[in-house]
Formats: sequence, C-alpha cells, structure tokens
Amino acid sequence: MAIIITDECINCGACEPECPNNAIYEGAEDWTMAQGTELSGNVVFPNGNSYDADEDQEPISDEFYFIVPDKCTECKGFHDEPQCAAVCPVDCCVPDEDRVESEETLLEKKAFLHDE
Repeated sequence: MAIIITDECINCGACEPECPNNAIYEGAEDWTMAQGTELSGNVVFPNGNSYDADEDQEPISDEFYFIVPDKCTECKGFHDEPQCAAVCPVDCCVPDEDRVESEETLLEKKAFLHDE
C-alpha cells in the first residue's frame, strides 16, 4: 500500500529528501511524474492510471507535505522500510489503508518508474 502523510504533519520536511521516487512534495507544490523518475511523455501505469509525465499536477494537499500514491513504492527495492516513516519526528507517515498493494505490485511500480 502507499504511504500517506496525515494532517498531524508539522511541515518539517525531513521526509522529502529521503524518498527514492521523489514522491513527496511540500504542501501547495505542483508536481510531475517525471520528477525523480525515468518517465516522460504520456504514460500508463500498470494500475491503468495515465499521466503526461511532464505536465504539472495539482497539489494533493495545500496545508502539509503529501505523497503521490502512484509514485510511492514504500521504498521496496531500495530500503527495508519506508524512509519517510523512519525519519518522521511525529509519526505522521502511515500506511494508506485505502491503497493496499502487494510487495510484487510495489516492485513492479518501482521498475516502471525507473525504467528497469
């Protein structure tokens, strides 16, 4: 499952540089699928979601840091645990119960994002 950042976030920014997929953004910041990945142009994810990887997307939160679910792999293939959760001083990086994904799916997403 993807990780989410709850509204308990204190906007310290500790999580952002730890994400190997560049899936974490400051509140109110536009984001793209291309940032931190090998994606470009029109892409269709294995889950069927499609994006123009280079096009700015609306922020998911205007108030606190957020994680783009389609870019989150829970650090599978990079680390033993989600790095955002490991460094968060207030434990607001938690599993998203609404986006349950198997380890196989997360590794497939990692390969897709990084053209492996």
